[in-house]
Amino acid sequence: MRNVSDVERRWDLFDRWGPHALLGVALLLAVVTADELGMSRAARIATALLAVAAVLLQLSWQRLARGPSAAGACHYFTRWALSLALTCLNPFFGVYAVQGYFSADRQLPRRLVRTGLYATAVVMALSNVGGPAQLRAWGPAWAVYAGLLGMHIGLVHVFAHLAAKEQAQAEAQAAFIVELERTNAALQQALDENAALHAQLVVQAREAGIADERRRLAAEIHDTIAQGLTGIIAQLQAVEKVDDPAVVHEHVDRAARLARHSLGEARRSVHNLAPVDLEHDALPTALRRTVVEWSERTGVRAEFTLAGASRQLHNELAATLLRIAQEALSNAARHARPSRVGVTLTFVGPEVMLDVRDDGLGFDPSAVPARSHSRGFGLAGMRTRAERVAGSLTVESEPGLGTAVSARVPLVDHD
Repeated sequence: MRNVSDVERRWDLFDRWGPHALLGVALLLAVVTADELGMSRAARIATALLAVAAVLLQLSWQRLARGPSAAGACHYFTRWALSLALTCLNPFFGVYAVQGYFSADRQLPRRLVRTGLYATAVVMALSNVGGPAQLRAWGPAWAVYAGLLGMHIGLVHVFAHLAAKEQAQAEAQAAFIVELERTNAALQQALDENAALHAQLVVQAREAGIADERRRLAAEIHDTIAQGLTGIIAQLQAVEKVDDPAVVHEHVDRAARLARHSLGEARRSVHNLAPVDLEHDALPTALRRTVVEWSERTGVRAEFTLAGASRQLHNELAATLLRIAQEALSNAARHARPSRVGVTLTFVGPEVMLDVRDDGLGFDPSAVPARSHSRGFGLAGMRTRAERVAGSLTVESEPGLGTAVSARVPLVDHD
């Protein structure tokens, strides 16, 4: 667009000062050749007057609005008439008449462009043949004039054709630029919409994550603290129905143990909100320590095994596997009554597997009731944790044959 503006500016300069420059050159040549061509005094005075008229005509045109119009046609053909008269007086004024070739399409309406070019060709052929004096003095001059006129008209057609093709190409380029700008605007609008949609998705994902964490906390509290408080209430209510001090002491002792256990579960739940075990240690070390502490607390033999080459996992993956292990161990302590528990962390290919196995009571996975407000949902919570990081969780168990909980998550490095 900048190049187009530069070209238009230069054409405007040529339209403004070009006729003056061409007229000046023609006048200089006319003065030099006046004696050789035998110009009379009257011809010289007429030449001077016509030159002044040409200058005044150009100055008046500069004050008017330029461009193809009726005023432009009037100026063009008036200048043509002056150039014809000057060429009849001295053929070197064809230098001035050549301006008509350059300004026809810039001053004349489209329907008059060819007419203006043909008229200019008439003057140019007359200048080439030497003016009317040569037509009168030399017999074959008219044939030469006709040939020169035909040549000029042919050149007019050739250059008009080239100009038409150039104009069509320019219009096509202008249309392409307009379409490109429209496409860019549409693309920018689409990018803005995508950015807004991305921001909305981020907000929704954050809200979904908050909702998932709230459900996890609800399950955690329901399965631990709420059940412990229910047991404490049951033991204290039992105290009201007996008078034997020994039985009362037994119920109170049970209530105290349940209270201590619930306190421990509450602390563990708060601890799970931010897995400090992973703050300074990798997942294998945190799992090993969790298994050892669980074994010491419950008195159940427990072992941790690491298989494969250990990798530093993404924080979210490590936290997910650690919490699944803690939940599985907690379920085993509460429900399975095992004598032995094994925890295995395996790095294999593009996955990380966590297996928690016990030899406890076991259960029928198909008979596990759906989640409700009165029951815990530890298995469902573990499965939700795994699926949240594009993983999966499977449970294998049979009554009397123990339980195996297996979680698989994609291996994504810390960096």
